[in-house]
Amino acid sequence: MTSTPSVGALLRTWRERRGISQLELAGRADSSSRHISFIETGRSRPSKEMVLRLADHLDVPVRERNALLLAAGYAPHYAQTPLDDPSMGTLREGLERLLTGYEPYPALIVDAVYDVVAANRGIAMLLDGLPEHLLIPPLNAMRITLHPQGLAPRIRNLGEWRGHLLAQMERQIALSRSEPLRALYEEVSGYPVDTGPRPAGAGSGAGSGAGEGAAYIALPLLIEHDGHLLSFVSSIATFNTPMDVTVAELAVETLLPADAATAKYLHSLGP
Repeated sequence: MTSTPSVGALLRTWRERRGISQLELAGRADSSSRHISFIETGRSRPSKEMVLRLADHLDVPVRERNALLLAAGYAPHYAQTPLDDPSMGTLREGLERLLTGYEPYPALIVDAVYDVVAANRGIAMLLDGLPEHLLIPPLNAMRITLHPQGLAPRIRNLGEWRGHLLAQMERQIALSRSEPLRALYEEVSGYPVDTGPRPAGAGSGAGSGAGEGAAYIALPLLIEHDGHLLSFVSSIATFNTPMDVTVAELAVETLLPADAATAKYLHSLGP
């Protein structure tokens, strides 16, 4: 039977993962390197306040802060409220207004493993025509994007975009040590991929020429839709100083048209 790591061992793991010395952490947390050493070796039991203070300076994800508290013998500090709970009504309404207000541009909200919590009509437009088995709830944004029967065949710069998404997941795994996220990464990174030249059929009409020699502020997503080549840049927003695990793990991703032709085409689709 595998024993549960002590709070000291967990804190040491997080400190080493962040590349911070005991002395540096002690300075940040208004403590001493001797006390930090005693905590890590189990010679001293940290107070609840000290666990939270160290977790804050080590940028430990909210879910894992609860795990540190449990390992130290304390009750979790952060609630984990289901998004459909009545107490989350104001949050849900605000997020829905945000997504609707962003139309006709695509926007969605995902959780810690990229399951789609909510999406607007711009996203529905991009997903039009995908096979039913990929659209069974909960939809997963990474799976839908990189699956060979998903959006992948429509993405003109699939090699670059796939590399960007996988690198993003790798950074999150390093920060959160999430096993479900690691399992998702192993799945989607193992999909067969064709990064060769995309079909030349798209590019006529509105949106034609998108991505051809254009200068971008960020890596664009170049994706075909109904005979048009659309170009987007992605922006991701999270909540500041969340006090709930569910809220802490939500991310709002918006796709901003990267050129005038893409914006014009989306507006032409109407309500």
